[in-house]
Amino acid sequence: MNSIVRTTARCLRSGAWQYRTAQTNGDLLTGRARLMCSSSAAQKTLEEMVKKDKVVVFIKGTPAQPMCGFSNAVVQILRMHGVDSYAAYNVLDDQDIRQGIKTFSNWPTIPQVFFNGEFVGGCDILLQMHQSGDLVEELQKLGIRSALLDQEKESK
Repeated sequence: MNSIVRTTARCLRSGAWQYRTAQTNGDLLTGRARLMCSSSAAQKTLEEMVKKDKVVVFIKGTPAQPMCGFSNAVVQILRMHGVDSYAAYNVLDDQDIRQGIKTFSNWPTIPQVFFNGEFVGGCDILLQMHQSGDLVEELQKLGIRSALLDQEKESK
């Protein structure tokens, strides 16, 4: 129930609502009027969220306290690379965001990682990129120097 109230309030605040009534053969059925939130408004909100920072993650929990192993792995990989400044959204706090981001990215699972507003993937993809060295290159494209490069220099 709280989710419905939050969604309705969010729609009203954003102005992204429409008053729709059911019609049959041109006759207005006033008893069936309802408030509908525009899905395009939700998509726009999510688009703004993923573009908020160079690196954006949608995880279960917070970076300080991940609530699932996959979210923890994403946080640890970013930490290994020295990526400390990023936007993190706890999908456990808001079911609308949890479901909306899955639709937005067309990816069924959490966590989800975005670089410069572009969907990268989930934990498995980020782990693959880390293992192959591609993550270092992608971070460089964002203007972020991976801490692993400094560790390599120190070990030589």
